[in-house]
Amino acid sequence: MQARQIPNLISILRILLVPPVVVLLLQGQYGWALILFVVAGVSDGIDGYLARHYRWTSRLGAILDPLADKLLMVSTYLTLGWLGDLAGWLVGLVIWRDVVIVAGTLLYRWRVGPVAFEPLMISKINTVCQILLVIATLLLLTGFEAMRWPQAVLVAVVAFTTLASGLAYVFIWSRRARENMEHRESP
Repeated sequence: MQARQIPNLISILRILLVPPVVVLLLQGQYGWALILFVVAGVSDGIDGYLARHYRWTSRLGAILDPLADKLLMVSTYLTLGWLGDLAGWLVGLVIWRDVVIVAGTLLYRWRVGPVAFEPLMISKINTVCQILLVIATLLLLTGFEAMRWPQAVLVAVVAFTTLASGLAYVFIWSRRARENMEHRESP
């Protein structure tokens, strides 16, 4: 194995952590689920750092990294929602945003062409808030009552940033698609 493949290996390991996190949540083992969730989050930072710092980027990595992120977040949110530990409307909103982004990307690629996707700042803020909400929820579920108020605040923040980032992507990419289509049609 070449060193430049390390970020891809870390992303694969992060994907492999998803089933144990879900199983631990379903078994009520919130402390262990929290530990694995944090390990997955730290590994995301490490693979991103390695890929950027050493230029160990690849097409596979460009697919694996966001896939690992989405699998972990969507699985965790769905499981916490199913267990009643996160509100169903919030889980639905988080899933809606991801579906809109994926569908929009596919539609753009089909109608306009290749997508040069760069995350928006509101999207990065949303991701951090979603992660913090999972951590706060799991800490609360392990009996750390001091997380009750921060967890409630994070629910509101995640709802706002999820809606804002989803709408921002829709508006920005709709405008880009329209501009590209008009540019193609002009003589």
